[in-house]
Amino acid sequence: MVVHGFGEHSGRYDELGAWFAARGCAVHAYDQRGHGRSGGTRTHIDRFDQFLDDLAAFQALVRDEHPATTITLVAHSMGGLIGLAYLADRRPVLAAAVISGPALAPDRAISNTRAAIARLLRRVAPKLALAAGLDLNGLSRDPEVIRRYVADPLVVRTMTASLAAEMISAAASLRARAAQISTPVLLMHGAQDSLCPIAASEEFAARISAAGSAFRSYPTLRHEIFNEPERESVYADAWRWIEETSA
Repeated sequence: MVVHGFGEHSGRYDELGAWFAARGCAVHAYDQRGHGRSGGTRTHIDRFDQFLDDLAAFQALVRDEHPATTITLVAHSMGGLIGLAYLADRRPVLAAAVISGPALAPDRAISNTRAAIARLLRRVAPKLALAAGLDLNGLSRDPEVIRRYVADPLVVRTMTASLAAEMISAAASLRARAAQISTPVLLMHGAQDSLCPIAASEEFAARISAAGSAFRSYPTLRHEIFNEPERESVYADAWRWIEETSA
């Protein structure tokens, strides 16, 4: 069960899905509201909990299709923030969760001033589109990944004031609730990630007490560890951990 990140869509995880499907997994993914082919104002949310509601509904669909199969969550970036909040707040029945580069802290481009402006605009113009200011080179060392990202008509590089404010608030409140997570979590992060600082993941992982949880860092990888040249070794690390945790 795959949860994508900000501004992108589930189709960017086709290669990851095919790799796991070749090993006998049934892989399901969806476009989050306001993203990809889903409805709603582009990259907008009224309340962060709406993301959790959507994930719960999606899990129910997956469970209906595979009633006798254990479910593992795989989530990246904003999806990782959503996934961790889902684990802490909704305490779903999942076998395990693999979380990549979660947006647990504002990136280095978001100052306190910009965060305050987002909160102000949320009250007066919640659907105002703001430039996300993503460092595209921070996504991956693979230039083809960047080229496809820029050319992808389903990728959006703005977010509404409401989404920006809700993400900042959700990340700040979640950091204190890591101990509430009972699902085993593998938290993975590229050490060269300029979009979501690895230090926040290290701190969060240290607070997760669920048995079998682990933290894995990659010294040369950037934000999208599933799209780096070494991605198959990253997939394999996640797969080995899932097998060990499920044994």
